[in-house]
Amino acid sequence: MYWRMAPCNRGVSGQRGQSHDDRRQMTRLPIMTATCACGAVELEAFGRPIASAVCYCDDCRKGADQIEALPGAGAVRDPDGGTAYILYRKDRIECSKGADLLRRYKLKETSITNRVVAACCNSALFMNFDRGPHWVSAYRARFAGDLPPLQARICTKSKPDGVVLPDDAPSYRGYPPGLLVKLLASRVAMALGR
Repeated sequence: MYWRMAPCNRGVSGQRGQSHDDRRQMTRLPIMTATCACGAVELEAFGRPIASAVCYCDDCRKGADQIEALPGAGAVRDPDGGTAYILYRKDRIECSKGADLLRRYKLKETSITNRVVAACCNSALFMNFDRGPHWVSAYRARFAGDLPPLQARICTKSKPDGVVLPDDAPSYRGYPPGLLVKLLASRVAMALGR
């Protein structure tokens, strides 16, 4: 299996040339902060997230296996085998500290997805894309404070055998239409500068 490591480009994402104060005012808060286990890397997310979900797909499970195998890495998955994410628009999340420590990993050479880890302590921070999708899936466990409620458990057809899923959120064998609508709506809002 291909597992390439490379430094990330400047930060997670965002509009260059815009100050933090401008961004905070533009999105009317809240600001959520995620950090790696040792605190050397920090992400800031602005405004409301697109969604909060736990994924059980094969790629998320394989990615979690490989990250968890890194020296000193903590758990990426929840006890039921799912990977919990908070999805943010690319223009609403950025690395505010330690961007030079971010390393991306690919499952195979042709993957468009990158699982991004803080090299200092091998903490999984987010998953993004080389091209295409307009969002970043940040690992929910890295955030502090009041987290948005879990909205869905997705791709449950791939969950580990014998796992009984909690009933804290609706479960879907694939991708629920409501999530797809939220992703589309967020893309439109982003294109309109809202």
